[in-house]
Amino acid sequence: MVVMTHNRCAEVLRTLEHMTALPDGAPVIVVDNGSADGTADAIRRRFPHVRLLRHEQNLGAVARNWAVEHTSTPYVAFCDDDTRWQPGSLLRAAAVLDRHPDVGAVMGRCLVEPDLAEDPLIPELRASPVPAPYWLPGPALLSVMAGLTMFRVDAFRQVGGFHPRLWLGGEEELLALDLVSRGWWLCWREDVVIHHAPSRSRDARRRRQLGIRNTVWTAWLRRPVTAALRRSAAVLAAAPKDRHTAAALAEALRSLPWVLRERRVVPPQVERGLRLLEEPQRHSVARRYVG
Repeated sequence: MVVMTHNRCAEVLRTLEHMTALPDGAPVIVVDNGSADGTADAIRRRFPHVRLLRHEQNLGAVARNWAVEHTSTPYVAFCDDDTRWQPGSLLRAAAVLDRHPDVGAVMGRCLVEPDLAEDPLIPELRASPVPAPYWLPGPALLSVMAGLTMFRVDAFRQVGGFHPRLWLGGEEELLALDLVSRGWWLCWREDVVIHHAPSRSRDARRRRQLGIRNTVWTAWLRRPVTAALRRSAAVLAAAPKDRHTAAALAEALRSLPWVLRERRVVPPQVERGLRLLEEPQRHSVARRYVG
């Protein structure tokens, strides 16, 4: 289990209190992403048995790659400092990976505190239109949410983990597309449950800016030209017309040289799945960048 945190001392301590008490018995690695609020010292005092990796800078999602380098288990589950896997869920996700060697990642069901209502994205995952083989133990996915997902370490390393340029915000889609392009399956499981207590300590507008930028980057890195244009237009049309959206588009455009250098279009069967997702995405209440 890898927990990533940045300047959320009280929240990560609450999460670690929960995660270290789980009966699942998973070892815990914490990556402190350049916190300046005493997070690392507090973790050392309260949880001396937890492995702590501390970086001077905020690495974003790349912190997870760093943690996986220190992982000796065949699977790794990611956890944000405001998410908590529920008892038995780590074992159930690992059992899926044990039974199905072609599955690269298992994503769970997110319940939002305090009322434990389902995250708005969950009904979309449950009804995923992505074609799947008969044996897949849950709906097939073409993207995941990292803090709700257990990955097969070999698969994660095979594709290089999270892309360093994306940093944070919708960074999972590119990783997921690279996994399925290599032949790995991703699936969702109803019985793998994670609670999310959304942190108030976040810059929603900056996260929206990064999310728009990263979604546009991913489209141009992996999809055919017409599909990339269509996806970019849909994301921008649904976003607020303000300076943060404009900044996201400007950053995406400035980065075209490296995006085109690294462009690698997904196989036709993966693109067919992405096209099937376009209609649900257009009507989604969970995929809009409105922060």
